[in-house]
Amino acid sequence: MILENPQESRREWLRMIFEYHAVFTKRSGNLQFWTHENHAIELYRPEIIESRMKYIHENPIRAGWVENAEEYLYSSARNYSGLKGLIEVDYW
Repeated sequence: MILENPQESRREWLRMIFEYHAVFTKRSGNLQFWTHENHAIELYRPEIIESRMKYIHENPIRAGWVENAEEYLYSSARNYSGLKGLIEVDYW
């Protein structure tokens, strides 16, 4: 763990950030990085994979950065809508 590694030069800074976040969000002081709302979703059927990809592609819309998912330069939504993305996508 980073905070327990004596060779990690940023550990005091990281501890301060985690402690601040724990207090600011009124969470326990256990220095948790992930939020409590995260949970695993098993991707075992094509329709589940598609729904999760759609959800991820719509994150820039929810953030108010773009109106359409394919407008976000750093999203593979561009590739799936027929536009050229920054990197090549292997379609499943």
